[in-house]
Amino acid sequence: MDKATLDTLGRHIQSLRIARGLSLSQLAADAGIAKSNLSRLEQGNGNPTLDTIWRLSLQLQVPFGNLIAPVSALVGDSGVQVRLIDQGKDNPPVDAYWMSCAPHTERKAEAHTMGTVESITLLSGQLEVGIEGNTKTLVAGQSHSFSADEPHLYRTGENWATALLTIVYHPSGEGL
Repeated sequence: MDKATLDTLGRHIQSLRIARGLSLSQLAADAGIAKSNLSRLEQGNGNPTLDTIWRLSLQLQVPFGNLIAPVSALVGDSGVQVRLIDQGKDNPPVDAYWMSCAPHTERKAEAHTMGTVESITLLSGQLEVGIEGNTKTLVAGQSHSFSADEPHLYRTGENWATALLTIVYHPSGEGL
């Protein structure tokens, strides 16, 4: 991320933390990251991973899309990049993302909040996706939906994979 993007993300994280009455130490401990890393992130420095941003969204009790909404740049690391396309304001809320995964990439994603459902439509390449131990391999044009309130993964083969990913946040835990 460039400096302007990091500054925007950092200020947004800080404002959410303060609005929830959390200290820097408390949020860092709850998210399992070093206080110094969170401090640098809030100051617009560092290079946060997707996992770090994800943990912060969980601890701040906001969807991942809400956390990165002010950022128009790609967010990514370790061969996976995502860009928020749209945040639906309906009930239940739906976030839409464009995702690109490098060849030979495996990304293990942490569980979303209870009742969250992910749907992925593969645009190019090949991608294995789903709950660990219960995945589906997709080729371009195929889709798969799964309960994302448990750990899940994305795994590519020999080629890049691009996909449209939607996340539906069912507030009462009434997913698939």
